[in-house]
Amino acid sequence: MASLTRTTATESAPASTERSGLELAAAIRAGSVTSREVVAAHVERLRAIAPEVNAIAHERYDEALAEAEAADARVAGAGAGEELPPYLGVPCTIKEAIAVAGLPNCAGLDARREHRASESAPVAERLLGSGAILLGVSNTSELCMWPETANRVYGRTGNPYDPRRTAGGSSGGEGAAIGAGGSPIGLGSDVGGSIRTPAFFCGIFGHKPTPGLVPNALSYPEADGSAAERLLCTGPMARRAEDLMPMLRIISGPDPRDDHAREVALGDPAEVDFAGLEVLVGEETSLVPASRELRDSIERAAAALEAAGAWPRRIPIRSMRRAYALYVTALNDGEKSVARMLADEGCEPLTMRTILSRRGPHTAPIKLLVALERLAEVQPDALTRRALAAGHAFAREVADTIGDGVLLHPPHPRVAPRHHGILMRPFSITPVVLFNLAATPVTQVPLGLNGRGLPLGVQVVAGPGRDHVAIAAALELERALGGWVPPL
Repeated sequence: MASLTRTTATESAPASTERSGLELAAAIRAGSVTSREVVAAHVERLRAIAPEVNAIAHERYDEALAEAEAADARVAGAGAGEELPPYLGVPCTIKEAIAVAGLPNCAGLDARREHRASESAPVAERLLGSGAILLGVSNTSELCMWPETANRVYGRTGNPYDPRRTAGGSSGGEGAAIGAGGSPIGLGSDVGGSIRTPAFFCGIFGHKPTPGLVPNALSYPEADGSAAERLLCTGPMARRAEDLMPMLRIISGPDPRDDHAREVALGDPAEVDFAGLEVLVGEETSLVPASRELRDSIERAAAALEAAGAWPRRIPIRSMRRAYALYVTALNDGEKSVARMLADEGCEPLTMRTILSRRGPHTAPIKLLVALERLAEVQPDALTRRALAAGHAFAREVADTIGDGVLLHPPHPRVAPRHHGILMRPFSITPVVLFNLAATPVTQVPLGLNGRGLPLGVQVVAGPGRDHVAIAAALELERALGGWVPPL
């Protein structure tokens, strides 16, 4: 097994591959380090992990180094008091499913292997417009439809803490790149835990915003129905919590290409007072209970917030046990079924024979999803309407329960499983999808490593529109418990 050993740093000078994006931006502006040095260090890290982790679907390292030199020239030529873009010269990565003009945008679908984006998604434009330098686009699961990252175009992504284990999905390449130290900040998308599961498995921070806060336009595959309006969110991923809110401010706001994005006033995490803040610890929320080590991690998180003045309270939320079935109905509430997506791209229809075959251009999860869609077609319309109504009622219940506080919830029943492990246990994604259904903002927070060197973590859930409260809790937990731990 190739070494994943990271570049070490002295205690007084952390390596650039361990610092936050904001820290790097400040250092570049101050002239204590050049953008080229920072970009080169991250390129070196990504190249070192490539054989085993395979996080980057398409790299642009030479272009990034040239852009870094241009950033350094801009810093050198800046006049006194001149305001420079907030992330000028800082490297970043972006999920391949999010369009970047001129780069691949196939979401791992073989039929789109040669496709190149003709224009950039609003979120990509905004992040790169802030001065960030794109190192490459990161790997996804096929059609972004599964919580493990593997496809026939780019292959499988491994976990930076143990490549034999999954990095999660569908933003698994993004989680792995950042978790390995190969990128300080990046963008992912989340329709069913696709930011939070990789963030948890790869030991980093990830934020699923309030729906409508960030435009989802020009991501592939395009969502419709409930998925577009309530479930799908594009958001920031980072190795340090302090980058979450600045990135969220940069990428949020309406765009004429997105019918659902709207203007939302964002609060300030620095203004959140933990004195008396209610911190709910959910109990009896899942048919698949979390492991002891994850339950213990949540207790540590609750204790850390209590030490900051918060008021923890345990509460049973049994209605969450039925969220998975309601989520699946909401996800299927639209015209863009998986079978339809494949047909639109000219793929041969999947038959029972090809579904059962190990060969062909599609991964096993896509075949499984098509088979499940066919079973769902027999569900009566009246039952579908009742399930959709129940999903909206569930969202109101969750918002009312959380109120002005936060809820701590496990992100998965176990730490990162071996490859194919989730395929055998599809219900294990319930702890993340229930908050897509609830339409709440959620910050995934790393809580150190277990005895096997695998990341632990917790979801911090806030009420709709209160993204800053979840991020404030993430900042406090990072301060108290350490946050991201670089893989050895």
